[in-house]
Amino acid sequence: MLASPVMERHLYSIRMHASLGGRHLSGAEHLAPFEDLEELAAALVRRALTHPGGRAEQVTISIDPVVAETIRQSRLPDVRTVRVVDWEQGRQTALHWLKVAGVTESAAWTAMQAMQQGGAPDGTSMRGAMLVDVVSGERLELDHARGVRVSRMDLTLEAEQALRAALVSRNLDNPHVREALILAGKVLMTPGVVAELCWSDDPDYTAGYVAAPGFGYVRFPHLKPLGEGRGGRAFFFAREGFNLDQVVTFLEKEAVLFTRPGRFLRDMEAGE
Repeated sequence: MLASPVMERHLYSIRMHASLGGRHLSGAEHLAPFEDLEELAAALVRRALTHPGGRAEQVTISIDPVVAETIRQSRLPDVRTVRVVDWEQGRQTALHWLKVAGVTESAAWTAMQAMQQGGAPDGTSMRGAMLVDVVSGERLELDHARGVRVSRMDLTLEAEQALRAALVSRNLDNPHVREALILAGKVLMTPGVVAELCWSDDPDYTAGYVAAPGFGYVRFPHLKPLGEGRGGRAFFFAREGFNLDQVVTFLEKEAVLFTRPGRFLRDMEAGE
């Protein structure tokens, strides 16, 4: 995480990708100054070698400079938890929120089924996200095995401290929630995005979320069965005005730094 003032410092994007048996296992990243890179690289390697899904066989660390003046600053989305009793109710409730955002029921179910079966052609989880037509459910990304990887985003130190204080008070302060919020924040800044659906591919983590520009980040404690190792992300776009190159460039190349958390809204019960 970055201390302030941020824009006066020369920064680097540091990213980790880990695989096991030729399949995606884990990924993580930060924006950081030069003096933090060694410590962050060690932490990312350690994370890859202690993953719940197994010890990585191949770990790649990538480091690229980022021009400080090109970094976009923003605020994290608002957060709400909707309590559900199990993953079946979770998916039904997620479907409701996707429809509120403007996704058709058929497109939402198509994406859910693809994530449940493994979004890649070989039935495994994808390294990146699916890009999905908001009406038809058609896949829009060129590479259905890799998908589109959201990259180059992080929090300032002040934003991290404020976010973690809010999460601690709700028993939600864990890397899954923090990293998902940062990623969702960048996704919701993407030109033309309508909504995002996500649940983790970590076997011991069942939560997931729906995010949309209109209502922020809605978290569900259960969106998949415990022990399931398949998960992923689907980003929904309206076809009119959709520009694949523009979307991929923003998600993968443009740097975004979040300087403050969003609001934490009242928790809800499914069906409210």
